[in-house]
Amino acid sequence: MKITQTMDPKIIARLNEHVQKVHVKLYPEHFKPYNYEEILSFFKPMMEKPQFRFILLEDKGDQVGYAWIETKSFPESPFKNAYKSLYVHQISVNEEYRKKGYGSYLFNHIYQFAKESHINRIELDYWCGNLGAKRFYEKEGFIVNREFVFKEL
Repeated sequence: MKITQTMDPKIIARLNEHVQKVHVKLYPEHFKPYNYEEILSFFKPMMEKPQFRFILLEDKGDQVGYAWIETKSFPESPFKNAYKSLYVHQISVNEEYRKKGYGSYLFNHIYQFAKESHINRIELDYWCGNLGAKRFYEKEGFIVNREFVFKEL
């Protein structure tokens, strides 16, 4: 397995199809069907922002997954202490490679990057109905810290 940082939005837009299809299947009222051109247009400017990092996972020449992470700094306020975190916007492993250790391999790279960046907190969120993601994050040692609720009117 090989992990590199990529600045190629075409690769990420293509690999995004796997995670987008999961979201559309679970929550069609919120997520749009996968559209390569629209997603490519979205990722192009994101890759130019220094706080974002796109990590590509390859195995034997195959591009099998990616992670989109962001370095965030939160200033001190009257309510909270200042802190930095590494926020995982998306992590995706192609369907045929799931449950084979690739996601954990990606996260090990993310953990190492956080340590090298002197960041001791990794944050992410996922949709409650995505039980595969929930189980994976629990296995990785993530704990629920906040819950987001809503009410449709």
